[in-house]
Amino acid sequence: MDKNTPYTLSNWNRIIWKEVLKDCLPITAGIVPFGLTCGIMGRTAGFSAFEIIFMSMIVFAGAAQFMAIAMINSGMINWGVIVFTTGLINLRHLLMGASLSPYLFKQPKFLQYLLAFSMTDESYALTINRIEKKGYDPYYQLGASYFLYIIWVLSTFLGAFLYHNIPNPLEWGLDFIIPLTFLVLLIPRLINRTALIVALVAALTAVFGALYLPGKWYIILAAVAASIVGGLTEGGGKK
Repeated sequence: MDKNTPYTLSNWNRIIWKEVLKDCLPITAGIVPFGLTCGIMGRTAGFSAFEIIFMSMIVFAGAAQFMAIAMINSGMINWGVIVFTTGLINLRHLLMGASLSPYLFKQPKFLQYLLAFSMTDESYALTINRIEKKGYDPYYQLGASYFLYIIWVLSTFLGAFLYHNIPNPLEWGLDFIIPLTFLVLLIPRLINRTALIVALVAALTAVFGALYLPGKWYIILAAVAASIVGGLTEGGGKK
């Protein structure tokens, strides 16, 4: 904004939304194919269009939704096992929430609930990057989170209603977009020794865990190992 422009609430809102759109639009390239696939898989598994869209609206967790759909489609009827498995996949959100807690606890309760519900890997990474560049703004996090939420739900909607006409998007070879999206978010954060060590520990732990551990335990193991190493590395550097 020009320095002579009054810093009003409306100007502030425009600045935030410009930031949100600039940061979020590239990420939608990775979200849309998976949203379409979620809708298609849900309909193929026997969900109605309403059920699969409603699932995206209240769960908003792609990996957990894919796992739940796959388990139900395979004949799993034990809801306790389904809830436990999907909850296990999403345990990483506890670590993300913990790292943002110094900022979130300063917000009104209602805003805390909105931010907690909508936090994803992508919106968390965008929020952390912005904290380091410009400081924390709850409305930036809120805008980024719910922009991605709308894209996810709309993509699921299209997949659910057009699944007869759309082949599985992952068969187009678009499944590599999600890893590329996370690399785009990760690489700018590898700016110091601690970040490099933590990323290396997480990567090695995840790879070996995926090879030798059942289910999705490698996700939790990598997150915990990286958190411990990061804490020890940063703590050891303080005088």
